[in-house]
Amino acid sequence: MKRYAAALSLLLLFILFAVFIQYRQHTNTVLKIISPEVLQIDLNSNGTADDNEIICLPDIESFSLALKDKSPEFAKNLNLSGADNISLNYIADEFANNLLSAKQVNLKFTGERNHNCRYAEIFVDNEKYSDLLFASGLAAKNGMYLKEQLRTQLKAAQKLNLVILNHKSYKYHKLNCDYGLLSSDYTIIPHSQIPKDAKPCKFCHAAKKKTIASNPLQSKSIQPELSKTVMTDGNIRLILTDFTKNLKPDRNCDDNACLAILDAVNSAQKSIDIAVYGMDKIPAIYNALLAAKNRNIKIRIVYDKSSTPDKEYYKETSEVAKLADEFATDYSKNEPAYTNQLMHNKFFIIDKQKVITGSMNVSRTGTSGYNANSVLVIESADIAELYTAEFEQMLSGKFHNKKNKLTLPRKFNIGESTVSIYFSPYDKTMQYIIPLIDSAKKYIYIPAFLITHNELTDALIRAKRRNVDVRVIIDANSTFTRNSKHSVLRQNGILLKTENYAGKMHSKSIIIDDYYVISGSMNFSNSGENKNDENLLIISNPKFAQMYKDYFIYLWQKIPDIYLKRNARAEGTESIGSCVDGVDNNFDGLIDSEDPACRGNI
Repeated sequence: MKRYAAALSLLLLFILFAVFIQYRQHTNTVLKIISPEVLQIDLNSNGTADDNEIICLPDIESFSLALKDKSPEFAKNLNLSGADNISLNYIADEFANNLLSAKQVNLKFTGERNHNCRYAEIFVDNEKYSDLLFASGLAAKNGMYLKEQLRTQLKAAQKLNLVILNHKSYKYHKLNCDYGLLSSDYTIIPHSQIPKDAKPCKFCHAAKKKTIASNPLQSKSIQPELSKTVMTDGNIRLILTDFTKNLKPDRNCDDNACLAILDAVNSAQKSIDIAVYGMDKIPAIYNALLAAKNRNIKIRIVYDKSSTPDKEYYKETSEVAKLADEFATDYSKNEPAYTNQLMHNKFFIIDKQKVITGSMNVSRTGTSGYNANSVLVIESADIAELYTAEFEQMLSGKFHNKKNKLTLPRKFNIGESTVSIYFSPYDKTMQYIIPLIDSAKKYIYIPAFLITHNELTDALIRAKRRNVDVRVIIDANSTFTRNSKHSVLRQNGILLKTENYAGKMHSKSIIIDDYYVISGSMNFSNSGENKNDENLLIISNPKFAQMYKDYFIYLWQKIPDIYLKRNARAEGTESIGSCVDGVDNNFDGLIDSEDPACRGNI
């Protein structure tokens, strides 16, 4: 009897599994909600939004933000105001997103189609979606709609007190403002979600009085300003990029950091050595390198290469490398683990006299100022000699743990600066950072892509317990990084914010006590210290430290305090500009309005 029961149980499980498989084979994933009545659905189950996968609902018309401040045809006789139209359009899109985003649905095709889409009824959780949409009052079927439900929805929408946030000007407008919808870079958000430092449009909001707080880190009512992002002291120039200004990457090379590289390449007389994680084909830089090649300047390049070339993040690097007289990568066919360690440096050596280094990749997101980066331009033959020795190891095929530790001097006095330089993985750079953390007396400010390093985390906690002011800004993406220490740091009383801008917090820096600036290509991780090819500089110079501190305070003020406890999403309505920048900010394969978070439902 027991055997019979067991056999019957197995048979039932098999049947249920078969039914489940059959169900999955007849369901499709909603990839994108263009409007409540027009959707992009993954018909071929390849996970990609293809042109022939647009599905339209038959005989139904809905409110949608695609109409901006207009009504759908069925509601035009209601004489709704522009503000009421926007409110209903917003709430209709929210309804569709909450119900359908990334859901598995069943389709029943009608056989009709036009040049844009195929018509089908959609079933979600065994309910007919068009019936749900109609019942909400936000749509009409064959011109008929439910008036009472529509009035209820309008009241609910009005309670949200929606505003138009212009990401570029960083101003917010009332829904009836003449200037609100003029920009292509705006989003509709509830009033409660307005960033604290966004300015009200002076034409549709009463101006607010500004007050001055005594502590700049506690100032909430003044718009922060950044007085300086470039400083030269002797033969060293520090360049910082303000990623709150340029919310879309480009290839124009207008940013100071890109112009510094362009000027150096154009002025080269003998040689250009380049060690980069990756490069985009930035026209100004590419053409300058081509011109250098044509005037017989020797160009040598080393760069990172993945063991799976089709997954290369910077796919244009190999094209730029064709300009080089010599080049090398860390690719090893028989050593995938070795290859997947990163050649993560970002430095140029010009005529063995000048070094440009820091955190910036030569990419459209780097050279445009879209990402936050720090770049150092150092004119020193001695430092150039050190970097050249490191470069030539990699050019000869020695990367990562195959390199030899250099015996050249590491500490240099340049004007008012003392510069110490270290290379990963052999220098074990944390042994030089931790003592500076442990000796800090006033403050430690860290703008960094991520923190996963255990010893650094422990040192920061020790500093906090000594009453040192420890503050950290990390990239929004890094909270999803395995071993991220953001929660541990917060739990130990350290003030940590995730940035909420389109670009990356790509700096890898620490500022200590108006004296030290630690910067370079190295992320504060175990891989950055012990696996990857990196360079790190420790600069003792009060002028640089104070400028970098002002920059940090500026960013700290710009990022709302809600992100002291909550993690901003890298792509979504709360990350300024991320839904209109044309970038897959969170690496999920969805860009801008394709990403559910950009539709406000996550």
